[in-house]
Amino acid sequence: MTWAVDWNRDGADWPNREASRFVAADGLTWHVQILGNGPPLLLLHGTGAATHSWRDLAPLLARHFTVIAPDLPGHGFTDLYPHQNLSLPRMAAAVAALLGALDIRPELVAGHSAGAAIAIRMTIDGTLAPRALISLSGALKPFSGLEGVIFPALARLLFLNPLAASLLAWRASDHARVARVIAQTGSTLDDRGLDLYVRLLATARHVSAALSQMACWDLGPFQWELPRLSVPLTLVAPENDHAVPPEAASNARARCPVSTLVPVPGLGHLAHEEAPGTLADIIVAACGGGNAGEPREKHHEG
Repeated sequence: MTWAVDWNRDGADWPNREASRFVAADGLTWHVQILGNGPPLLLLHGTGAATHSWRDLAPLLARHFTVIAPDLPGHGFTDLYPHQNLSLPRMAAAVAALLGALDIRPELVAGHSAGAAIAIRMTIDGTLAPRALISLSGALKPFSGLEGVIFPALARLLFLNPLAASLLAWRASDHARVARVIAQTGSTLDDRGLDLYVRLLATARHVSAALSQMACWDLGPFQWELPRLSVPLTLVAPENDHAVPPEAASNARARCPVSTLVPVPGLGHLAHEEAPGTLADIIVAACGGGNAGEPREKHHEG
C-alpha cells in the first residue's frame, strides 16, 4: 500500500501512455491524455476511476476527434487538493481551470457516472459551451431511500477518519475483492482492466479522493436544474447497470427537454470498458459523426 501511484513505477505500462502529459492548473499537477485529430472531445471519468477507464475507447474516438482525457483531482496520477473538498461545484471549477491552462475549448463532452454530472454542471454554469453532451451511466440524481441517507453519511464518516483511506486501500489490494466489487456494478472486466483498478484502489490518495467526492456530492439541487440545460444531451443507459440503474436516465430524460435516451442491452455500469466499439459508435453518432466521411474499421468486442 502506498499514498499515491508513481508515474515511473505504476505508469510504466499505463494505457495510452504515449498520449500522456502533466499540466499545472489550479494549484495541482494534472495527468492528461490527448490523442487524435478533429473536433475536441473531452472525456470525464467517474468516481474511483482514471484515464485507464478510456483505455480502449479513447483510441477509437481518436479516429474522429481530438480526445482530451484528464485524471480528475486525487484520482490516478493527478494531485489531490490539501483540503480535499471534491464537491460537484469544486470539481467543475477545477476542470474549467485545467481547460484554461490547456487553452482548449471542447466542442463535445462525454462523461461517465459522476463525470457526466461535472460536464452538465459546467455547461449550465457556462464554463463549458459544447454543441453536444453524452452521459454514460450518468450519476444525475441522489441515491433513493435508505441508501440516500446511509451511503453519503458513511462516506463522510470514513473521510473524516485519517486512517480510513489507508485501511480501505489495503483491503482493495486484494484482486478477488476488487473483482467482486466490479461484478456488483453489473459489468465484467478482463484481467487487464481488473489489474488497473487494483493498482489504483491500493493507493490511499486515490481512495481518499473517491471518499471525499462521495462525502461532498450533493445532487439534490442539481437534478432540478436539468431543465435549464440547452445543449443536446444523449443519455446512455446500460440496461444491466446496478450502480446507476437505467431509471436514473429515464428520470433525467423527463426533466431535460433537449435529451435523448439510448438504452444499451447486456452491459453494466462500465459499459465503455466492456464494449468500447459499441460505445464509440453511440458517441460518434451523438456527436454528429466527428470527422465526417472517415470510415472506421469494425471493432469486434472480445
